[in-house]
Amino acid sequence: SLSLPLPLSPCPLGRQATARTPRTHSTMRVATKGLARRAAARHGGAVRFLNLHEYQSSDLMAKHGVDVPMGFAATSPSEARSLAENLIANIPSDKVIVKAQIHAGGRGKGTFKSGFQGGVHFAESLDDVESLAGKMLGETLVTKQTGEAGQVCNTILISEGVNIVDELYFAILMDRATAGPVIVASTEGGMNIEEVAEENPDAIVTQPVDITVGLTQEVAESVAGRLGFSGDLSLEAAKNMIALYNLFIKTDATQVEINPLAVTAEGKVIAADAKLNFDDNAEFRQPDLFGLRDRSMEDPRDVAAEEVGLNYIGLDGSIGCMVNGAGLAMATMDIIHLYGGSPANFLDVGGGAKKEQIAEAFKIVVSDSNVKALLVNIFGGIMKCDVIAEGVVAAYEEVGLTIPLVVRLEGTNVVRGKEILEESGLPIITAGDLDDAAQKAVAAAQ
Repeated sequence: SLSLPLPLSPCPLGRQATARTPRTHSTMRVATKGLARRAAARHGGAVRFLNLHEYQSSDLMAKHGVDVPMGFAATSPSEARSLAENLIANIPSDKVIVKAQIHAGGRGKGTFKSGFQGGVHFAESLDDVESLAGKMLGETLVTKQTGEAGQVCNTILISEGVNIVDELYFAILMDRATAGPVIVASTEGGMNIEEVAEENPDAIVTQPVDITVGLTQEVAESVAGRLGFSGDLSLEAAKNMIALYNLFIKTDATQVEINPLAVTAEGKVIAADAKLNFDDNAEFRQPDLFGLRDRSMEDPRDVAAEEVGLNYIGLDGSIGCMVNGAGLAMATMDIIHLYGGSPANFLDVGGGAKKEQIAEAFKIVVSDSNVKALLVNIFGGIMKCDVIAEGVVAAYEEVGLTIPLVVRLEGTNVVRGKEILEESGLPIITAGDLDDAAQKAVAAAQ
């Protein structure tokens, strides 16, 4: 998918608070999430937006008037066979594709841990559909995007096979440069768009869209023309572009990427494959959409943190971090790097964490087998240092911590906080400042 700087959101809460924006609880929460994403991107972590499976994306696009291949989702081999039989009875050809449904690209070239090759296959018969389903469902698919752990395939898509004669690329995303939506398209579809941009930039078509007006028929037809469409195909393409834009706005999407936007032998323009991302700050007004979320595809640590009100993003380092405030968390991660270490996570406990949340934070961080030391860095303001110290001591004892713990406290009630740590009798390593804390954490993790 196309990567640009942190997108603006069509949702009013999507913009970070500025000097002119009152910093309410909601805007503070959004600013924190934005910083978390930037921190994760800086240190190689995941950026968390709502992701949908291909079958969910197809259903959503169809509801908004986008032309897509007919298909059905199945969760068992027998159901796959039944749905394929129904599908064949309602399409002009007998071509059926069986696709593994996970939240990662490169499925076709992926490998299941069982040894079965490929997560996308043409089926020659109903028996073939049932057999392929049995080899995919319940198995872990590893692709270039999943890492070695892979993702378990719990659902497959039984899709209509279409006769494609041309493939193009089409995307809509938010662009900071124009402060609104921008269309990015190319005649070279079915390929990695970043490679196209690097090797043949002239093949990229961009078109800013005035968000106060929307994508008009005139502009849509102009984009279609620049992509080589003419006559009836131009009208077909423009119709789908407008439908995709309306979906983008109405669902608070951060990106709608169609690759390929395909032209069929029958003279139709269809969204053959799609990747849709949505602004998680818009969840309050998109309950049905966010109800489609598949938590089995997500890092269980992220899910556990969200359930107890913590901002957590897992990384791949060896030093676990527990910090209050997204800005301080970013600074902590950076200074760990400065002294030769690598952070294992971004974890912001916020300004009002209770003992129970601190204990959960400890559990989440140490559940990562790569974590060799834990650094707690707290600046006491709303969050008082003595309360944090009590929570740290209680969490240490509850979790039964077996890795080195470095604690740096500063701010309100800091003297009492340090006394609580010392009086606990636990082997807690205290630090005087952030530099000291980072150096001690790096040393403890080695």
